[in-house]
Amino acid sequence: MVQVRVGCEFVQWADLPTHAILQVEPRPDGEFRVLDSCWDEPTTVASRSYVDTLGNSCRRLTLPAGRSRFRFDALVEVSPDEDAVDFAAAEVPPEQLPDSVISYTLPSRFCPSDELGDFAWDLFGTVPEGWTRVQAISDWVHAEVTYAAGTSTSITTALDVLALRKGVCRDFAHLSVALCRALSIPARYVFGYLPDIGVPLPAEPNDFCAWTEVFLGGQWWTFDPRNGRPRVGRVLIGRGRDALDVAMVSSFGPLLLETMSVWADELPSR
Repeated sequence: MVQVRVGCEFVQWADLPTHAILQVEPRPDGEFRVLDSCWDEPTTVASRSYVDTLGNSCRRLTLPAGRSRFRFDALVEVSPDEDAVDFAAAEVPPEQLPDSVISYTLPSRFCPSDELGDFAWDLFGTVPEGWTRVQAISDWVHAEVTYAAGTSTSITTALDVLALRKGVCRDFAHLSVALCRALSIPARYVFGYLPDIGVPLPAEPNDFCAWTEVFLGGQWWTFDPRNGRPRVGRVLIGRGRDALDVAMVSSFGPLLLETMSVWADELPSR
């Protein structure tokens, strides 16, 4: 097993006391083990935790007027293996999908798959069904969309990304999810911490990472259109229909983010 330290720090400004929901803690059912975790003391005292209807760990608190800060840190044990692959995994016909999965075939705010049907079928309709087709979608998004910070906003949809062909990992994931759903393949948006284990260090600062999970052969599988390859050490925070379900900070009033830092670092083996 491999140990990683993950966490984040946000500094924000509010004109008035503002209630907020924070979602930056590892998900309880992730394929990893949280050895230790903590919030800074002011956040711990002022907040309470709960698990939302999608199974994500959330925390509620009211941020004071003026400048405030919250910091979360965790020590996590992850598998040294890359994301699992099964080239034989087949698509499941809609009539055989579990009730809990069927909603992930439907359009959502940032993944308007109903508007991408013709495009998806023209591009991937002749690709063999199953893993091969989903991998083709992920590879196409990886090749066609350029990573460029600052080119999208919190309201950018998969259609916008398709037109612009630029974005951040959230945008790669939204487009991949929307294209899968346009072909009646269940897909969901996920995000978390991703340490740089066994890969070159990126030029850009560390950040949260978004990827996709696709339902094939009766189970969910990880695909990463942003990075374009299986990776080691994912620490899952949230799963949802799109980024709207798993926002890091949801505020009930204006909240200005001044700075944000994220870390996901492999620790030396003992």
